[in-house]
Amino acid sequence: MENKFSFTRKSIQWITVVAVGALTVGSAVAEEKHSNATPQCSVALVSSQVPAGVSVCDVDTVKKLAAQGHVYEQNQLGMASVLAIGPGFNTQSAIQWFERAAKNGYAPAQVNLGVIYANGWATPQNYAAALQWFNRAAEQRYARAYYNLGVLYLRGSGVRQDYAEAVRYFKLGSDAGDASATANLGYMYDRGLGVAADPVTAFTLYRQAAEKGDAMGENNVADMYLRGIGVAQNDLAAFRWFQKAAEQGNTASRIKFGYMLSEGRGGRKDIESAYSWIAAADMAGDNRGKELLRSLEGKLSQEQLEHSKKRAAELNEHSNEQFRASLQP
Repeated sequence: MENKFSFTRKSIQWITVVAVGALTVGSAVAEEKHSNATPQCSVALVSSQVPAGVSVCDVDTVKKLAAQGHVYEQNQLGMASVLAIGPGFNTQSAIQWFERAAKNGYAPAQVNLGVIYANGWATPQNYAAALQWFNRAAEQRYARAYYNLGVLYLRGSGVRQDYAEAVRYFKLGSDAGDASATANLGYMYDRGLGVAADPVTAFTLYRQAAEKGDAMGENNVADMYLRGIGVAQNDLAAFRWFQKAAEQGNTASRIKFGYMLSEGRGGRKDIESAYSWIAAADMAGDNRGKELLRSLEGKLSQEQLEHSKKRAAELNEHSNEQFRASLQP
């Protein structure tokens, strides 16, 4: 049975939201060059998993270390500012903190500053500046820089669109361990962009990204299982991978997971849960499940409907918490 929701499998692009990992930080290459960043001190509100030897400190202590020139702490304050976690934290201050660390050669901050310019957050959009900072981080072999350069060439943003160059950068990022780059490399093989179309290779790459917890990789693996493209059709596997991506907040997966629940494909039929997942995507701005939501409403009691809507709101709040937790030092 063909899935009624024919959403296109997608590449991951920092240009839309910061949650794709453009603010992922931590680089052995960068840290080795900055002994002045030791001891490192993380802001608890943006650091759920702190590496060995790194303390979680109060904001005042982090600010003090940042003012003394510690690039790690400067980058931490930049992340806190992007999230606007309290007074004095805003996107404009994020630019200032990222710039200070970036000019001192800290690759994570260079990438983060590039993302700020590429998106035009609290500053005019400037692809030339973004390209400059991504290239400087790439010179240090920083994986996330390769990923973002690949996106620039894939989209033709600030550079001539060049799929072969995008493939090259995504492969560099993938080889360096960036799961998002691996997922995007899979997308290039999936769509035949810069390389010959190869659904089997695309599936393999999506699966590699998915096994590292990349939500878009999980979504695309599930989609290929659902359609039987590049792999044997398997509703059970599609259900499992859509659920994983849905739990991370991927809205396309939330709609498809809801659809599978509503039809009993790959698992027990559960209309109430189906409504919650699709409604959560709708609340997040992805309205592609509205038609199905309307059809499910007629199958739920008023009490069930109210409970499902409450659950949808909780799912979105949990996604916001996961996003904050994903910003690791």
